[in-house]
Amino acid sequence: MTQPDLEIREVTVEDAGELLTLRRAAFVTEAQQYGDPSIPPLTQTYDELVEDLQRDGVITLGGWYGHRLVGSIRILVEGTKATLGRFAVAPDLQGRGLGTQLLEAILPVLPEGIEEVWVFTGRDSLHNIAMYAKQGYEHQHDQKAGDLTYAYLRKLLGADA
Repeated sequence: MTQPDLEIREVTVEDAGELLTLRRAAFVTEAQQYGDPSIPPLTQTYDELVEDLQRDGVITLGGWYGHRLVGSIRILVEGTKATLGRFAVAPDLQGRGLGTQLLEAILPVLPEGIEEVWVFTGRDSLHNIAMYAKQGYEHQHDQKAGDLTYAYLRKLLGADA
């Protein structure tokens, strides 16, 4: 069976329940990998998610197959920097290129003047790090947060990149 084309658009407050469900399903595997069921994507409440979707400087993109939200990525814009987070793909569809399509969709929605895009992931999430590297993100540093160590990657934009 062939999947329909992925429709990528901004996630709205009306999509918050489906986004919460997608993130929880997608981040369980990561929580299990790191032995930490309290990672922020799993503890964020519905009300906190709605508040985040309405926050200035936050863009959340979603990928839909028909009415089903199958992937999402959150973009925080601060000055000339954008930071990606809460990157989620439905567990039954991981490894099929949806994450790559979502990553490619962020550049056209960034406001003018963004010079660099940052992303972080668990240092041991080798598949994620490889996907980012294929998209031009370069490892900058690692940072410990509690029991977890995050790898921070950056992609420079513009003429000097």
